[in-house]
Amino acid sequence: MPILFHENAREFHLYNDQISYIMQIMKNDQIANLYYGSCIRDRENFSYLVRTKYCSEAAYTSVDEDHKLSLQYIQQEYPSYGTSDFRYPAYCIKQNNGSSITNFTYKSHEIFPGKKKLPGLPATYVESEEEATTLEIRLVDDLINTELVLSYTIFEGLPVIARNVRFINLGVAAICLERVMSACVDLPEDDFTMVHLVGAWGREHYVKERELGEGIQGIYSMRGSSSAEHNPFIALRRNNTTQFSGEVYGFSLVYSGNHLEQVEVDHNNMTRVIIGIHPDTFQWELTAGAMFQTPEAVMVYSDKGINGMSQTFHQLFRNRLVRGYWRDKARPVLVNNWEATQTAFTEEKILQLAAKAKELGIEMLVLDDGWFGDRDGEEAGLGDWYVKNNKKLPDGIEGLADKIERIGLKFGLWFEPEMVNKDSDLYRQHPDWIIHTPGRFQSPSRFQHVLDFSRKEVIDYIYDLMDKCLSKAKISYVKWDMNRYITECYSVTQLPEQQGKIFHQYVLGVYDLYERLISKYPTILFESCSSGGARFDPGMLYYAPQAWASDNSDAIDRIKIQYGTSYVYPLSSIGAHVSHVPNLQNGRTTPLSTRGNVAFFGAFGYEMDLGELSEDDSKQVKEQVEFYKKYVKLFHKGTFYRMDNPFSKDVASWMVISEDRNEALVGYYRLNLSVNCGWKYLKLTGLDPDKLYSVNQGSQLSYGDELMKIGIMIDEFEWEMQNIEYGSKIVHLLCVENKEVS
Repeated sequence: MPILFHENAREFHLYNDQISYIMQIMKNDQIANLYYGSCIRDRENFSYLVRTKYCSEAAYTSVDEDHKLSLQYIQQEYPSYGTSDFRYPAYCIKQNNGSSITNFTYKSHEIFPGKKKLPGLPATYVESEEEATTLEIRLVDDLINTELVLSYTIFEGLPVIARNVRFINLGVAAICLERVMSACVDLPEDDFTMVHLVGAWGREHYVKERELGEGIQGIYSMRGSSSAEHNPFIALRRNNTTQFSGEVYGFSLVYSGNHLEQVEVDHNNMTRVIIGIHPDTFQWELTAGAMFQTPEAVMVYSDKGINGMSQTFHQLFRNRLVRGYWRDKARPVLVNNWEATQTAFTEEKILQLAAKAKELGIEMLVLDDGWFGDRDGEEAGLGDWYVKNNKKLPDGIEGLADKIERIGLKFGLWFEPEMVNKDSDLYRQHPDWIIHTPGRFQSPSRFQHVLDFSRKEVIDYIYDLMDKCLSKAKISYVKWDMNRYITECYSVTQLPEQQGKIFHQYVLGVYDLYERLISKYPTILFESCSSGGARFDPGMLYYAPQAWASDNSDAIDRIKIQYGTSYVYPLSSIGAHVSHVPNLQNGRTTPLSTRGNVAFFGAFGYEMDLGELSEDDSKQVKEQVEFYKKYVKLFHKGTFYRMDNPFSKDVASWMVISEDRNEALVGYYRLNLSVNCGWKYLKLTGLDPDKLYSVNQGSQLSYGDELMKIGIMIDEFEWEMQNIEYGSKIVHLLCVENKEVS
């Protein structure tokens, strides 16, 4: 069993063949962490790892007669503030007498196979009990009669521990949760560099690194969603760790709302990581008998560098977070009409686009914004999810879907269900349904406001509208967008003391609407979007197996965006399309080949007017579609490696290799025009050193060790001669066991 409890030492050891995580019930009956890292052999007692000492300025627990147990020197599992620990706490409970001092002590624990679902929240899962083992530690504060349950799930064969916390009020008096983080990890040293993903609209998921120093460093969102500015992920890598070697600890929050990831280095050079719902926008009254459940935090350990961490996240999220009909299926190649027509489309134009798409081998057409209500721009119509004006679509969505299907394509549709324009039937009927603070200015963004998804009647109304549309028309795909953050957060139906719940209840409402829709329409492919990647997080992947990575579809910018996104998220989840040039976002012109070579490493599609393609470009698009269909399984299920880093070099490269290491695809990209640059040898990784590989259908035969130690030659001279500024190559490798090299 991968979780052991040593009764005499009062220690828990969670382990598999890759990691160990060791905890101890201390003398004061609180829980300490003794070790987290690479797997070590089990023993009956690890108490020598407890760090205690006498220090004249420290405060000590009363149960320790030797005056050595001071919590500020202890690596704790779920610490509070104010009883000899002065670091930032994992939780805070305000009681009726105004005190926030607590003392949760061990009462019992349970170890069981498998993993429980989290009520109303997304989380990783198992399909059989043998895949994971769970430990739940029950602690109680007797004075306030409140229970705290710490949950840990360790997966078989993966260096992963999934954690969550729940509080239950067992008493008669209400308490107020002011901070409830999903996990805390105390590490005994500080020689780390913090890695995280930062950005904004159009440049999501850029990789940022900073060496830890004494004090606080962290990232957060208080925008109502996980945000484009800071993805809910951080990693701590050793200062000598690279993409391919060394230790790294990764932390990802399975949540789509306000979040905080914070690292604190104290005066003893200990490092504390906390991750969870942002406390500054949260306050939750817990009445008698009530329970609060935190989101799940996923912790990944790697001693094989940052690539090793990413590959673990990919495997876990692709197979045990994404779920349902589309989890293991090849995603259809689609064309979205937005960059071809925006909202100024007609049915004739859409059908012409569909006919051309069919000719090129594309499998689905997605109708974007502008099909509903009085919608000819950003100013009106949001919330009215029905065809109100038949000038664009004379036979409605149902008629258009039938016609698209008769052409031989599947049909997809864009919604923005969480938003409303004031110029809409919905707002005129229910002006109080938006999130707003009475008497305060209602800040518009893109002429839209956020519906109050903390209210069941609002969710019910939107569900009914979407259900009518999806039930009547042949719709195979839904692009679910969210194009603004939340301001003036207040719900007019909640009491003053309940307003601290609204941000979290809003996210629960979004999850509820998703759950209803995917339960009724399990074969519809949902793609999440939020002005691109502003809500690209693990919580969304539980409902929508792919997400639009960025509204910026420029191939060169997308290299950085997709490179950073791959730190946590599998290629199958990254919406990546070929768009027309000059690019709408930055005006850059890149070769069609490079646009395709970047988008292949994602959920592939097109954003362009196919009817405007030249004969040569049409031929190339058809070849791209055929290539992607041929290798989609390798792209989506293979092991992905990052090589050349576009944030520090003028080139970028990555590769994906099959599980049996028999086949691989390598992407190489030049980020600017270089003159007389000579030859480059790109050293590959992840191959079998003893296998013989055919390079590009037999143009070269090389063993895996050659390809990894010498590399493949990249000749950029042809780009220079043709004045190609942003050249790229895709290199195909295939194992040929029956050939020898002379």
